[in-house]
Amino acid sequence: MRLLFLVLLLLALIIQYPLWRGKGGWGRVHELQKQVATQQDTNDALLARNNALAAEVQDLKTGTQAVEERARGELGMVKDGEIFVQILAPHEKGPSVSTPALASPEQKKGN
Repeated sequence: MRLLFLVLLLLALIIQYPLWRGKGGWGRVHELQKQVATQQDTNDALLARNNALAAEVQDLKTGTQAVEERARGELGMVKDGEIFVQILAPHEKGPSVSTPALASPEQKKGN
């Protein structure tokens, strides 16, 4: 009777091994659940980005305010009669403006 009990216990342990430590066991299930959760977070972020881009495309197709906003922000355009004022933080360097060198009177006579 004792031998039968040991044989059954050994068979139960052998059957349980793949469930706990095998290729498709609980460890692998938990690992895959973590990967699915990470991928779902990535998908949610990309979906939000896609929705924002779709809204921006729709706004660009239908309205002029988005085009005007882009022209002002990216190209620095201003309307007639407006004055553009840029306030820099104390640690920022101002924009560099290069002006062409003017010809001296002696150089002008040579032409």
